[in-house]
Amino acid sequence: MAFKPDLDDGVYLRESVQIAAKILVVGHFAVGKTTFIGTMSEIPPLRTEEVMTRAGEGIDDLKGTTGKTTTTVAMDFGRLTLSEELVLYLFGTPGQQRFVQVWEDMSRGALGALVLVDPERLDESFPVMDLVEHYGIPYTIAVNRFGDRPDHADEEIREALDLLPETPLVSCDARDQRSSANALITLVRYLQSRLT
Repeated sequence: MAFKPDLDDGVYLRESVQIAAKILVVGHFAVGKTTFIGTMSEIPPLRTEEVMTRAGEGIDDLKGTTGKTTTTVAMDFGRLTLSEELVLYLFGTPGQQRFVQVWEDMSRGALGALVLVDPERLDESFPVMDLVEHYGIPYTIAVNRFGDRPDHADEEIREALDLLPETPLVSCDARDQRSSANALITLVRYLQSRLT
């Protein structure tokens, strides 16, 4: 008897899907990429999280993070079906500089990138934005608003990051599906506007 996947279990793609788009979810170390993909993925996300060890103490700066004990060492992966015909594949990149080589492979074929930033650690976003721009990937900035942090006006963040006027900026909470979905919608609309 041949194996026949159950399409109703949500793991397998429906035959009606005609377009698959690769989206990168990027950002500096400990900004919420793994959480974002876990929040948005309709399938159990693939995670390559490893426990942080003492060997990484001098490399991974935990300043501004609370309770972080693991880190992504390769990638995160999730899937989100937007319609009967369109599916997004979400690829989360590691945030540390030592994993920059992974970017070259992951950036191939990417339609766009959602750049997560922490408003309290904006300076850590510049190397990530430089990489996205180096690979020519259109992007949207998503300010991951952690509930216990002070709020900053979008204009202040836009100025601090030296964003072009056409670069979308949206707020989200990577733990919240609705606000995370809004960030992805903002990116998809921006990518569509570039095609017209």
